[in-house]
Amino acid sequence: MALLIAVALFTAQALNFAIAVRDRAQFRLAQATRPAITRIVDALERERTSGRPIAPDRGRVRRTPTDPIPPALERREEVSEELRGQLAELGIPFGKIDTGIRTMTPDENRGRRRNGTVLVIAIEQPGKGWLTVNAPWARPDRKLIAALIVQTLILYAIILLPVMWIVRRISKPLRSLAGAARDFRPGDGTRPLEERGPSDVRAVIAAYNVLSLRVNAMLDEKDRMLGAIGHDLRTPLAALRVRIESVDDDDDRNRMADTIDEMNRTLDDILSLARLGRPSEPPTDVDLSALIDAVVDDFRELDHAVEFEEAPRLKMHLRPSLMRRAVRNLIENAVKYGGGAQVSLLPGERTVAIEVADRGPGIPPDKLAAVFAPFTRLETSRNRETGGIGLGLALARAIVNDAGGDIALANREGGGLTATITLPRV
Repeated sequence: MALLIAVALFTAQALNFAIAVRDRAQFRLAQATRPAITRIVDALERERTSGRPIAPDRGRVRRTPTDPIPPALERREEVSEELRGQLAELGIPFGKIDTGIRTMTPDENRGRRRNGTVLVIAIEQPGKGWLTVNAPWARPDRKLIAALIVQTLILYAIILLPVMWIVRRISKPLRSLAGAARDFRPGDGTRPLEERGPSDVRAVIAAYNVLSLRVNAMLDEKDRMLGAIGHDLRTPLAALRVRIESVDDDDDRNRMADTIDEMNRTLDDILSLARLGRPSEPPTDVDLSALIDAVVDDFRELDHAVEFEEAPRLKMHLRPSLMRRAVRNLIENAVKYGGGAQVSLLPGERTVAIEVADRGPGIPPDKLAAVFAPFTRLETSRNRETGGIGLGLALARAIVNDAGGDIALANREGGGLTATITLPRV
C-alpha cells in the first residue's frame, strides 16, 4: 500500500512537473513574441503615418536588406511558428521568419547577476527587406526544478511517513493472523492471538480466535466419540476372540481368529485416519535411515523379499511412529502386489526422497491419483490378504502431508510400481 501511494505521489508530481515546464515554456514564448509583435506593429504604423522608413541601424525595430542573424546562432522554431500565427491574425504580410539566440552585450547585461540571452527575431517583408527586433529570452529556470524536487520531498515526508506508519500498524497484525492461520494445527496448544491494530482488524483476529476454539472443541468431541466407538467395538471383538477358543475344529477356529484380527486392523486403520489431524505424538529428531532399516527388518523377519540400500545417517524432525507406519504401508503394498520391494533413501539439497519399488503389475495411468482416496481398491475382492480395504495409501499420504511432504506413484519401465515419499529437509 505504501509503495502504491509512493508511486501515485511520484506520478502526480511528474505530471505537475510536466505541466509546470509546459506552462513555463508557453510563458517564455509569449514573453518573447508578444512585445516583439507589438513593436513591429507600432513601427510599421509610424512608418505609414510619418512616411519615414524604418532605420537600419537604430531603434528597437530595424530594417535590413538581408537576414542579419548569423548562421551560427541557435534557432528556435517554436518562436517562428508562434510569430507566423500572430502575424497572420493581424493581417501583416510576411515571408520568411528567422530567429536566433545570442548572449547579451556588456551594456545590455549591466545590472544583471549573470549573463543574459537575447532572442533576435528577423521577419522578411516581401520587396522591403527584413524587420529585426530583439526580445528577452529567459534561460530554463533551474530554481523551478529544484523547487519541485523539494516540494516532492516535503509531500513524501508529510503524506508517506504517516501512511507507512498506518500501513505497518494494519499489516503487522494481519501478517500474524495469516501466519497463525497457515500454521494452524488442531490441538497444538497455540495461544489465542493478541488482538491488535485498528478495530476492524481486531474484530477479524477475535473471530479467528473464536473459530480456532470451536474447531478444537469439535475435534475434542470427535476424539471422545472415536474413543468410545473404538472401545465399544473392541470389547465385543475381544469377547469373540475368547469365545472362539472353545471351537474344536482348528481350521474353523483359525478362520474366525483371522476374521477378528482383520476387523481389528480395519478398525485401527479407520481410527488412525480419523485421528491423524490431531496426532498425540510430538515431532522429534529421528535418524530416517535407521527408521527405514527397522521397518525393513520387520519384513525380513517374516521372510519377505525386501531390500534396503545402506544410506548415511540422516537427521529429520518428524513423528517417528506415524512415518514408520507410512513406510510400512508402502512396503506392505509392494510385498502384496509385487512379491517384494526395493527401498532407497535419496537425500537432496532441500528434500529427501524415500522410494519403494516393486516388480508387480503396476497401476493403470488413469488410476494413479484415484488410489489415494480412502476405501479405493483396484483389487475387487473383499479379502484383506489380497488388498485390504483401501486405506493404506490414503493413510500414508495423510501422514506424509502432515509432515509437509507428499507421495507420488509412477509405473516402472519393464513392469512394476515406484512409490516415492518426498519430505522437506528442515
